Amino acid sequence: MEKESTSTDHAHQHSQGLITGSEALLRGLLLEGVECVFGYPGGNVLYIYDAMASNSDFKHILTRHEQGAIHAADGYARSTGKVGVCIATSGPGATNLVTGIATAYFDSVPLVVITGNVPTAVMGTDAFQEADILSITMSITKHSYLVRNLQDLPRIIHEAFHIANTGRKGPVLIDIPKDVSNHKILFQPSNHMNLRGYHPYPKPDQTEIDKLILAITESQKPIIIAGGGVVYSNASNELLEFVNKTKIPVATTLLGLGGFPSDHALWMGMPGHHGTYTANMAIQNADMIISIGSRFDDRVTMKLDGFAPQAKRIAHIDIDPAEIGKNIHVDIACIGDIKAVLEYANTKAKSSQSSSWITKIQEDKFNYPLQYRDSDTELKPQFVLEMINETTQGNAIITTDVGQHQMWVAQFYKFKHPRSLITSGGLGTMGFGFPSAIGAQIGNPNRLVISINGDGGMQMCAQEMAICAINNIPVKIVVINNQVLGMVKQQQEMMYDSRFSHIDLAGSPNFVKLAEAYGIKGLSASNKVEASHIWQEALQTPGPVLIEFVVPKEEKVYPMVLPGTTLDQLIMGDFE
Repeated sequence: MEKESTSTDHAHQHSQGLITGSEALLRGLLLEGVECVFGYPGGNVLYIYDAMASNSDFKHILTRHEQGAIHAADGYARSTGKVGVCIATSGPGATNLVTGIATAYFDSVPLVVITGNVPTAVMGTDAFQEADILSITMSITKHSYLVRNLQDLPRIIHEAFHIANTGRKGPVLIDIPKDVSNHKILFQPSNHMNLRGYHPYPKPDQTEIDKLILAITESQKPIIIAGGGVVYSNASNELLEFVNKTKIPVATTLLGLGGFPSDHALWMGMPGHHGTYTANMAIQNADMIISIGSRFDDRVTMKLDGFAPQAKRIAHIDIDPAEIGKNIHVDIACIGDIKAVLEYANTKAKSSQSSSWITKIQEDKFNYPLQYRDSDTELKPQFVLEMINETTQGNAIITTDVGQHQMWVAQFYKFKHPRSLITSGGLGTMGFGFPSAIGAQIGNPNRLVISINGDGGMQMCAQEMAICAINNIPVKIVVINNQVLGMVKQQQEMMYDSRFSHIDLAGSPNFVKLAEAYGIKGLSASNKVEASHIWQEALQTPGPVLIEFVVPKEEKVYPMVLPGTTLDQLIMGDFE
């Protein structure tokens, strides 16, 4: 009888146009153009998951851990430019998202993160699976909502997407108590937008841009540091035009890779901690630095009081006024959307006096290329990256985890297109690489997506292989296996007198068997011939494949600038 009366009530409510908060949430997400949500159910979001059961338009992927869900949403967002969406229950479900929220916040990635909460009647009583997720994430969200009144939900959803994906992008949290998700509402889509004090696109100050153009014409040794902001504002074409007109060499930060084509004559590589000789020496000898969508992060500047000592002028183009002058004194500040700033700049841009400077930079590129000591007996990780680069011609979407392999990707894979590198920059989150590839593949079903991981990070989210197997998501999962925590080992060797402490990853699984246990083809190689053979096999195999490359644990990432030293104090390894 209970079922009959419930369904009758349900039909009566629908006849009056009333739907639950859960159904309103799904409708709101679909109206925002959401293609796929990544999540994990639990008690306080069960009304929402119940609504999914009868909404065939709503696509949801069940990850195997909430961290996998948010990293997948992040990879989807970075690779498409759209907002990524994930959902988790209250308490541990919500707290398992914290690392992913911080990852997105540090790298300015647009996410809408939906969490359930305990019913409003017991909030604040330390109820089962209660956690004050708004307070916990206050410092790592762009904005947060607690939905106490269901009437506010359509407006909140609309605002959340707008806030996440405008200005300096970032994660927005929507926390929904369980009872609110089951209240009834007459659903009306919200087009209302009245966010007091939120002006995401400050109008660029043309006088300041004119100052920049004049300074460029007077400079003889200018360089551009292009960061993730170029990619996020879809300003790659405008940057290319700007460089061609001003004749200024470009270094791209880790998150900026792909924002300027690596095959351009004026590209110098990545600057900073593991940057190229050319880029680092150019920064130290430049008479003008122009940062475009890069925040002078400490991994780029290294020792601050020795950064760019010859620079007479430093200019900064950024959408976030808070970044101007935060780390480095700035002489010219162009605040605004990078695309808009460069569009105006390109109407007036003239060449710098850089011809002899460019000649010097070309000489440095020729004399100090990225190098490694190759081997006929061992499989070097740099060789693996060169092979992957050659076979994909820079056209794949590459996701990485964090560590040595991440830096080898940045050095040896030649990114030609924006949104083709998905990696955790600011937070440096291990476990990010593989699940982010799942999101990137779902957002780009016709692209080749390659997830490159170390054997450490791969074990943090390896369970998400289940999703690839079940949904036939054709990510090529690369594991660079050196049996140690490689970057930690390198730092302990170089900065802690080789006192190795807790870096041995002995006891790691047989990755091929692990992949096969999930129903995925696994391949392994430990020399060049095997590597070439299994990589071709992986590329020709439809569906997901795990490819393990066993490499020596002694291999280091060079060049390297030690903390506390300046960019021109590079350690070149075997090629000093």
